[in-house]
Amino acid sequence: MCRITGVFNNENAVKLVIQSLEVLKNSDSVCFWLCTENGDLCTKDLQELSRLTGANNSSNCIACCCSCKVPIVREESKSRFVADVEIYNWNERNYDYKEKDSYNVLSELAETALFRRETAATQELSFQKRFSGVYAFACWIDDELHIARDTIGVKPVCFAHADGFAFASEKKALEAMGFPHAIVLDPRLLLNYNITKDRLRFEKREFFSVVPELKGPSAKRKEDLLNLLRESISRQIPRAAKFGVLFSGGLDSTLIAYLCKESGADFVCYTVAVEAEGMKEAEDLSHAKRVAADLGLQWKLKTVRLDELEEYLKIVVPLVEDTDVVKVGVALPMYVACEAAREDGIKTVFSGLGAEELFAGYARHKQMKQADLNIECLYGLLGMHEKDLYRDYLVANKHGISLRVPFLDTAVVDYALKLPASYKLTGAVDKRILREIAKDLGLGEASTRKKRAAQYGSNTIKVLEKLAKRSGHRYKRDYLLSLYPARDIKLGCLFSSGKDSAYALWLMRNEGYPVECLITLKSRNPVSYMFHTPAVELAALQAEAIGMPVVTKETAGEKEKELDDLRAAFRAVREEYGIEGVITGALWSTYQKERVERIATEEHLKVFSPLWHTNQETELRLVVSNFEVIFSGVSAYGLDKSWLGRRITLEDVDRLVELNKRFKFNIAGEGGEFESLVLDGPIFKKRVVIQESEIKEEDENTARLVVKKAELADK
Repeated sequence: MCRITGVFNNENAVKLVIQSLEVLKNSDSVCFWLCTENGDLCTKDLQELSRLTGANNSSNCIACCCSCKVPIVREESKSRFVADVEIYNWNERNYDYKEKDSYNVLSELAETALFRRETAATQELSFQKRFSGVYAFACWIDDELHIARDTIGVKPVCFAHADGFAFASEKKALEAMGFPHAIVLDPRLLLNYNITKDRLRFEKREFFSVVPELKGPSAKRKEDLLNLLRESISRQIPRAAKFGVLFSGGLDSTLIAYLCKESGADFVCYTVAVEAEGMKEAEDLSHAKRVAADLGLQWKLKTVRLDELEEYLKIVVPLVEDTDVVKVGVALPMYVACEAAREDGIKTVFSGLGAEELFAGYARHKQMKQADLNIECLYGLLGMHEKDLYRDYLVANKHGISLRVPFLDTAVVDYALKLPASYKLTGAVDKRILREIAKDLGLGEASTRKKRAAQYGSNTIKVLEKLAKRSGHRYKRDYLLSLYPARDIKLGCLFSSGKDSAYALWLMRNEGYPVECLITLKSRNPVSYMFHTPAVELAALQAEAIGMPVVTKETAGEKEKELDDLRAAFRAVREEYGIEGVITGALWSTYQKERVERIATEEHLKVFSPLWHTNQETELRLVVSNFEVIFSGVSAYGLDKSWLGRRITLEDVDRLVELNKRFKFNIAGEGGEFESLVLDGPIFKKRVVIQESEIKEEDENTARLVVKKAELADK
């Protein structure tokens, strides 16, 4: 296992990567390897690395990693390469590599593909056809840096493009370097950073499909799926080493444990139960105990008492970088199980993660039409890298544990997504095909047990409620915030209906900050110096789509005087919602940022500007990759009314880059070159649909979209 990090085009690169490695290292880190444009360093001691680099602090481009073993670097390598990679299927074929080492195999494949200028899709296929495994890597060739992850997103990598470029396995490592609002790289994107030009681009990668739907008798479908699961588990079982299984006695973990036993593997099942006086025995405990006994499994129980739970929470909440009750409720029993496994000398643990997404195991799936069920399964899979996989990686990595997820094997995923919807959900029976497989294998109790999420089956949620009440908190989320002071601040978001405020809101919510409301200033002056004006009247509809209250304050839009209206809005929101800070979407405009900060400071509010000094082209690419954005106004040479009212794509960003070379405008539109309107995105529960609009054109390069009618639609 490795953790990777790097800094480019920053004069403090050496200092910053040392700070990053301090965060990423754990008890298994026996090697620190640092690659620079001036040469490489490898040492087993981070303090020694700091001393060695301190003598030559001239490098401003560095890629490095901390590893549980010294990497065997290919002498003929033409690149500098760092990776967190695990290949599972060495035993299936004879591979023509000098070193049967995951690191070097991926290095050779990536380097060969990148030198050939192969597409991202081709690169992914070349790996998947030969190997089963997961990875995150950075490959530095000449003046190009290429970063990619496995397309499911089991191994994470995050980045920031401000004051140069930086990346790391964890957001905390980037925060330690001074980049507090890092982005988790979407696994379906290949990141390319041009070091000379300080320019970042993304290339889309192919993902799984729900078509063509698989045909044939159900017996055949069950047999094929069972064989794929057997193969996945067999590949991922560590050779000549004992491993663990996160075990609840439910359908998914019992299937994994049964197939592991069937293969003759040496493993231990770990169950966690939280207990408190007057509380019933945890449901996972009773089921796991019976199923383990019936199957003759080696089983260990770890109980957590009420007085112990808070000490665990003080570790887990900052570790997962979130105060979301569900995330913490899942992370805590997993943390305790991994801790127990590590105490037993175990370094690999199996998880049933992914089965709910693939086989329609959530309550929301029962609300779907059969025709839409597989698409919903696909969407769930697309979001796992941020919602579940990153959390589980952080927890497992804290204990030096390799987390293996056999349901997310690429062959299993590809097959499961193409199964007919009726194989997954029939009436009240979810995960139907898995239940039938379990029944055929003789797993009677597990095959019929209703889903109980880890936070409920372990009693974690019930005990959280007790702790919250005991601490005087009405809500569990407020109690968790008290354990994470860095996030214990209620925020309002200055929201204009445009791309920057929506993106800033998303980032802050992703980082676990509680955002209580939106704040919209509606200017009667269409050329306000401070506030976005096109389509701002749609902010209320967007707030409804997001599911948040909005406070709207009208302003005449007179220069400087409009700040009094901003002050009044801050006071009203602070009184009604108790906010202690505000979020802005400021990028580079000091005029707006300084004035917002002055008024906020006078009103005793903190200001958070998560986009501040982010590279403007990168910000626009990230926004249009995650949100449905249209332009609602244009006012610059090179632009015209053809840009209005249609979704802006990555290809459009490429066009803007080319136009910018000729007309020299602000690529992010901060100079008023264009105004934007967000119709949908990851923070939206419903999408905004424009039903009637009109374009008003002042001249060839100046036009505005007037929305006459819009409504919300289900997603």
